[in-house]
Order: sequence, then C-alpha cells, then structure tokens
Amino acid sequence: MRTLLSACLYMLLLFQTAFAQQQSTEYWPDGTPISSWFHDYSKVKLEDLGKQYVLTDFGVKNDSSILQTQQIQAVIDQAAKSGGVVIVPKGTFLSGALFFKPNTHLHVVEGAVLKGSDDIAHYPLIPSRMEGQNLDYYAALVNAYGVDGFTISGYGTINGNGLKFWEAFWQRRKEDPNCTNLEVSRPRLVFIWKSNDVQVQDVSLINAGFWSSHYYQCKNIKLLDLTITSPHEPVKAPSTDAIDLDVVSNVLIKGCYLAVNDDAIALKGGKGPWADEDPNNGENTNIIIEDSEFGFCHGALTNGSESIHNKNVIMRNIKVQDAVRLLWLKMRPDTPQHYEYITLENITGKVRSFIYVKPWTQFFDLKGKEEVPLSYSDHITMKNMDLECDIFFDVAITGHDRLSDFTFENLNIRAAKADFEPDFVKGFEVKNVVVNGKKLD
Repeated sequence: MRTLLSACLYMLLLFQTAFAQQQSTEYWPDGTPISSWFHDYSKVKLEDLGKQYVLTDFGVKNDSSILQTQQIQAVIDQAAKSGGVVIVPKGTFLSGALFFKPNTHLHVVEGAVLKGSDDIAHYPLIPSRMEGQNLDYYAALVNAYGVDGFTISGYGTINGNGLKFWEAFWQRRKEDPNCTNLEVSRPRLVFIWKSNDVQVQDVSLINAGFWSSHYYQCKNIKLLDLTITSPHEPVKAPSTDAIDLDVVSNVLIKGCYLAVNDDAIALKGGKGPWADEDPNNGENTNIIIEDSEFGFCHGALTNGSESIHNKNVIMRNIKVQDAVRLLWLKMRPDTPQHYEYITLENITGKVRSFIYVKPWTQFFDLKGKEEVPLSYSDHITMKNMDLECDIFFDVAITGHDRLSDFTFENLNIRAAKADFEPDFVKGFEVKNVVVNGKKLD
C-alpha cells in the first residue's frame, strides 16, 4: 500500500512539474517554443573580457581635434594578439574606420566619446552590404567582420559626427529629387558581419552619418539598454536607421530608447526579382523587441524595403512617443516577399499610422523579368494596445499582394481617421476593438 501511494505521489509530482514547465514556456507566433536564451538578460562584465587595453596607456591622446585612427587601430591589433578589451577612457577621441578582430571587444566608459571623422576619405571602400546588395562600400566607424563573441559595452558614447554628411545628402537631393541613398558617400556607425553571439549594451549611438547599427548574417544578438538617436530637426539626419537586421536569427532587443530620422528597427534581407535565389540574401527569424521606448521615427517596426522573408517576430511592452508608423509592411513590387507570424502587443502612446501596408515603389526595377512577383503578409497580430493615431488602418495594396490571417484584439484606439477596410485581408479576426469609443464588429 505504501509503495502504491509513493508511486502515485511520484506521478503527481511529475505531472505538476510538467504542467508548471508548460505554463512557463513561451511560444513564438508560429507555436514553436522560445528558447531560454531569450530570458537571459545578464550583462557583460568588463573584468571578464580579458586584458584591458586603455587607449591612453598606448599613446592615444585625449584630444578631439586630432585624428588618431592609426593609433587606435594599433591598440586593437595589439589586443588581438592575446585577446582583450579596448577601453576608450573619459574624453573625446577622433577616428576614422576601426576594425575589430577575433578575441577583441570594445568598452566605452561613462564620459568617453569615440567620435567619427566627418571626412569620407577616412572610411575605406571594402566588401560590404548596403540596401539589400553586396558591394564595395565605405567602412563604418566600428566594424567587426567574423568576430564571434564580440561585445560593445560601457556607458559612453559613439558619435558619428554626421552633420556634414546630412547636409551633403540634402544638397544632392535638392539637385536631384530622385537621387538614391548611395549617391552621397556616408559611413555607418556600427557594422557587424558574420559574427555570432554578439552583445551590445548600455552605450549611446548618436548622430550616425548613415545607418546607426547594421547586423548582417549574424546569429544570437543581444542589444540591451541602448540609446540610439539622430535628429529629425532642425537638420534631418537622413537614413539613420537605429537597428538594421539583415539575414539574422535569434535577436533580443531589450530596454532600448530609439529616436532617429528613419526606421527605428528595420528588417532587411535582399531585394530584386531574384532576391530569394541569391545566397547573399536570406530570412530574419526569431526576434524579440521588448521593454523599449521609441521617439520620432519613420517606422517603429519596418519590414522591408529590402526584405524577402521575416518570421517569428514579437514586439511587446513598448511605449511609442511619435512614430510615423507603428507597424510598416513595405510591399515591394519588384521583390518576392513573405512577412509571417509577427505579433505586436502591450503598446501605448501616439503614432501617425497604426498599421501601414502599401507598395514601396521607390527605385522599382524588375531587371528584365516579365512577371511581377507575388508578396505575402500573414499571421499578423496586434493586441492589447491603447494608442492615439492619425490614421487607424492605412492600407492600400495591389493585385500582387496577398494579406491573410490578421488579428486585432483588445485595442483601444483614438484616431482622426478611423476608416477600417477588413476586406483587404483574407481571414481577419477582430476581437474587442474600440475605435473612437465605437466597438468594431
């Protein structure tokens, strides 16, 4: 009898344990489990990064008027020999492009500024990736190619010093309103390529000449408590996307403040009628954006315009102050696209367009292909939100776009333009959605 009772108690314990595990397990929008990796928010500790290489210990001067690219690069090269962390101490240090190598890290202490040169000659042309294509382009201020485990930490600032580049762009756009973004040579602030297990934490990335941070062909990226800003007035900082994710998987963005004169978070991956056949391109999968705040930006979460497949994206617990669009699905008619299993939830604040789905025709080019490719957006969920907006449902698609399986749930929206046209979407579930005090059926 005692043995039977013990066995029953043991089975009950197993059941309770399994039930508790099931209750605590989170799932991606497609129903697959979310790895515990996404629940580890631990910060990199300076003392764990190896030998410390303080710039001023190696002859680098605290003088913002002197370009010291070669001197700083020499410290990075020295650190690479045995491994270690390059430390930018208090002060301002002016530099052109810097290249971090395996077993090196960057730490910018509070009160320190790594400031980028505003002369494009200090950023060499090298193999790179821009706007959905592989090409030779100007290096960023901070570059890491094939540096697994690379970290950027500290409470200091990486300043792109972008004013001169912005002014040159707007002058060129004045001369030719149809000019492309690449016609004016500008450097990014941070570019990380083919590097896994990357962590960037606590630093401020400001005043980028071009994109603020760009991650290409990387796995396991954590971006924690960052401040990324570039102005939208009085001089607009063009194309200063805060975070560009380009053919990546497993990304956690947490505790960040993003305010730039372009997209806050943009999912990229390739463009053109044969983009899905190019091995340089690919999908973005398993991305969580949480506990963050957005100031001015063109899109809080933007899919495209150089994007072919995005899947399992969660954006939650967000405050939005002044985004032009909360969710932007750029339907590029010259590119086969598929945006699926994207969930936005627990968001408050103010936006201009709640959801924006329209063709993106800038620089349209079928490259000789006769048929326009089809693009799909499906399993898009927006729930648990309290927002003010100018336009609630900002959607206008073509015959080449397919929208399906959208869900709006528990929304309290105050909109100047409250039109709602669910017929654009095949399979639209609307539950407890109130717009201007009126519940949608």
